[in-house]
Amino acid sequence: MTGEERQKVRCQVFSALFMLVTVLILAGPNNLVAQDATSLAPFVPTPQEVVDRMLELAEVSENDIVYDIGCGDGRIVITAAERYGSRGVGIDIDPQRIAESRANAEKAGVSHLVEFIQQDALTVNVSDATVVTLYLLSSSNVKLRPILTSQLEPGARIVSHAFSMGTWEADHTERFEDASGTTRTLYLWKHDGTVRP
Repeated sequence: MTGEERQKVRCQVFSALFMLVTVLILAGPNNLVAQDATSLAPFVPTPQEVVDRMLELAEVSENDIVYDIGCGDGRIVITAAERYGSRGVGIDIDPQRIAESRANAEKAGVSHLVEFIQQDALTVNVSDATVVTLYLLSSSNVKLRPILTSQLEPGARIVSHAFSMGTWEADHTERFEDASGTTRTLYLWKHDGTVRP
């Protein structure tokens, strides 16, 4: 094994261990991560390279309304507005993340195209969305599945970074290595109008 191959394996192992530790901490009895008990995932920023690939996979255009559930610092809807001129809505339960998202949108000059709402993702109405992006845990995606499939119009696209949606098979799965050598997986679903519990 070459030095480059060893480094690539180390990066992949580190990424997997990080996600495992995150899940274990969230599942622990004391919930050591400082976050709201209703949070569906810890705040782990999506690398910009992955954001770009997610929006490309969803074939976002200026005609889309992109909802990012668990929007963190707002980078997905901000990027969609900057690059494609699409409108966007970011949902996050953490008021600090919402404030950060609004500041980032202002700085990027896209505040007129995007809005950020502090809300529990399990109570959100996504019926206006044509694209929904997710970077949550698989268990969280499964909780959102009936909400998404009952509210979204047929033809809406859902893109998830790293985590699937239970028994709902993705229409397309894309794997690639990012600039650091970490393998990333993206899932794309095109909603067919079927409500999935």
